[in-house]
Amino acid sequence: MKKQSVLTIAAAGMCSMALLLSACGGSGDSAGSADAKGGNDTMISVFNPEPANPLIPSMTNEVGGGNPIDILFSKLVRFDDKGKPKNEIAKEIKANDDNTQYTVTLKDGWKFSDGTPVTPQSFTKAWSFAANAANKQLGSSFFTDIKGYDELQGDDVAPDAQLSGLKVVDDKTFTVDLNEASSTFPVQVGYTAFAPLPESFYKDTKAFGEKPVTVGPYKFDSWSHNKFIKVVKDENYKGDIKVKNGGIEFRAYLDPTAAFRDVEAGHLDVLDTIPSSDRRTFQTNSSVQAINDPGSVLQMFTVPTYMKHFGEDQEGKLRRQAISMAIDRNAIIKKVLADTGQEVHDFTSPVIPGYSKDIKGSDVLKYNPDKANELWEEANKISPWTEADSFKIAYNADGAHKEVYDAVTNSIKNTLKINAAGNPLPTFNEFRSNVQNRKFTDSAFRSGWQPDYPSPESYLLSNFASSAADGRGSNDGDYKNSEFDQLLTKAASAKSLDEANKIYQQAEQILFEDLPAIPLYYRNANGIAAKDIQGFTFNWKGVPEYSELSK
Repeated sequence: MKKQSVLTIAAAGMCSMALLLSACGGSGDSAGSADAKGGNDTMISVFNPEPANPLIPSMTNEVGGGNPIDILFSKLVRFDDKGKPKNEIAKEIKANDDNTQYTVTLKDGWKFSDGTPVTPQSFTKAWSFAANAANKQLGSSFFTDIKGYDELQGDDVAPDAQLSGLKVVDDKTFTVDLNEASSTFPVQVGYTAFAPLPESFYKDTKAFGEKPVTVGPYKFDSWSHNKFIKVVKDENYKGDIKVKNGGIEFRAYLDPTAAFRDVEAGHLDVLDTIPSSDRRTFQTNSSVQAINDPGSVLQMFTVPTYMKHFGEDQEGKLRRQAISMAIDRNAIIKKVLADTGQEVHDFTSPVIPGYSKDIKGSDVLKYNPDKANELWEEANKISPWTEADSFKIAYNADGAHKEVYDAVTNSIKNTLKINAAGNPLPTFNEFRSNVQNRKFTDSAFRSGWQPDYPSPESYLLSNFASSAADGRGSNDGDYKNSEFDQLLTKAASAKSLDEANKIYQQAEQILFEDLPAIPLYYRNANGIAAKDIQGFTFNWKGVPEYSELSK
């Protein structure tokens, strides 16, 4: 890595995007068991949602695709189990004096799973493809800092047009020119969308998304939609991750309860989503191994700006604040979640540097029925809420969310005396398709965030920056606030961690006023494994350490 500031190590990247948290997706086949041989050749089976998109790094912003992609594609840097960045494919990422240009040097010997070499063009072409509006990639906004991004956003841009800020120097070196100084760029590039791609990708991107050519500790084996994705250990992997199994089978289930029973019976090895029926007893269940530790995942629901009565105006702000203060979060954590979640205080997580429970405006997260009704009536003076209006929250029914959103909407209904109810969709795929295509015009929708690095920015930029709205990122509510955007830019070029975190907290004050999404709770890192599984742990962002699993 380059000469590293404190901010580079602990606060991580400016434009890295996390993956939208889901619990379950697709219809599953729960039959069958993992390879019985044991040892380093064992295939380990794990619960995982059916991906909502093809297996293309820059087209993935949810865990269904993100979990397999993260172990299939190495990047310039990787993050260890504590969230610390380490060089992976990069030998060096060196900044100029003012952090506006970076020179990237690659290590020798890295190859894709088809045997072709990883070159500077493997990165420059992949990043340009992702940034180019013609290619409609969900990760497009995460390249906004690189010069030439704006030129690739026109309606008539050629799909193969390249970012002008990327220059290949030789067969091991390329440079990156940024629009503004960023001390955190060397960690941004550890995010999924910055993965390299082989030349075969551009010949048939659709086919690639179904059967990707990869470069990581695992390589792609097969994908049977709505059943499983299999990846196997890549013996030609050049990095430092020590894989202790023969591969991972990501299995999709229609119901996490069925997955839980399969772990108990030895037909599934690892489950990281506890069904509501087992939340109170899974930690004392003698037939499984259980983990329930504080985690970095934020659960919330988004109230889109295009929803009636909830625009980016005074009425919308008042109603959002009223809705938030009408929710008895502590009762939900105790009675519904059975203490598998933690009380929420901000838009990040208590395990993240820069977290604070005392940010100005955070009182909107406290249950306050009187204040909620006062704000609701103020909003009614602007535009009346009628008996025909209702407040709905959409969620995927295959993800153990029903009890939570029944409790949330019942609390809203009983406090504000309005019609409020959950809006379930059968599968995660259908739910995310509606979110991405902006079909929830009369409904809020479940959202959550699993960070890629330990910084408030990993939550704030991806979910709420204007550059990530309008289908270019994960700002699915299309929230836009120029003052908020300016604070994120200012924090990215801060000279120290403390300075950056203070600026992020200023940005959160704006979010507490506007409430584009309403935080509900911090989800614990919890799950179960079969008794014969070794190495069952969660990494710092709440995902099982797949490479550590063995029998």
